[in-house]
Amino acid sequence: MGQSAALYCRVSTADQTCARQERDLKAFAKKAGYKIVGVYKETASGTKDERAQRKEVLALAQARKIDIILVTELTRWGRSMLDLFHTLQDLQGWNVSLVAQTGVQFDLRTAQGKLIASLMAALAEFERDLLRERVRSGIAAARKRGVVFGRKPGQRVKADRHTPKVLQLVEAGQSYREISHRLGISKNTVLGIVKRDRASGAKAA
Repeated sequence: MGQSAALYCRVSTADQTCARQERDLKAFAKKAGYKIVGVYKETASGTKDERAQRKEVLALAQARKIDIILVTELTRWGRSMLDLFHTLQDLQGWNVSLVAQTGVQFDLRTAQGKLIASLMAALAEFERDLLRERVRSGIAAARKRGVVFGRKPGQRVKADRHTPKVLQLVEAGQSYREISHRLGISKNTVLGIVKRDRASGAKAA
């Protein structure tokens, strides 16, 4: 009996279909003598993290229920070079190969596979560095345009949201401790709200 294979197909947008990929992979599996365990299809962009069908395929690999994952191109499987490298490492540990219809087969147990893994690790590190550089460059450019990152000085989002209720409960005679428990905020937050309110009242007077 041939090796067990899971066929993974992916398209980027809803107006596309996995029909061609499925047809080509089934023909490829039949020619290679693979036993098809299932066909997993989904619509997701290349960079999208949440891919339910891919997770199912990885779960099969981890459970040792398949020997091979078949894809038409590596770009159908990996979100990035880094993602591809990490999933290949996982598959190696589970003794499962990733095979592209183009003829590319990743088996990290072989000398050739180890060489490819080393090259991919270097490329993945390069990709990480590029991403960091893009992020830093983007932040710097945004700051030049006047975009402010993080909380503005003096901004108290949580405290400001609870201010009306805190003042109402203080007026009703409840203690700061009771108010903090009731609203799920710290006693110091309650104290700060009251202090700012009294200070603003004193200035108005």
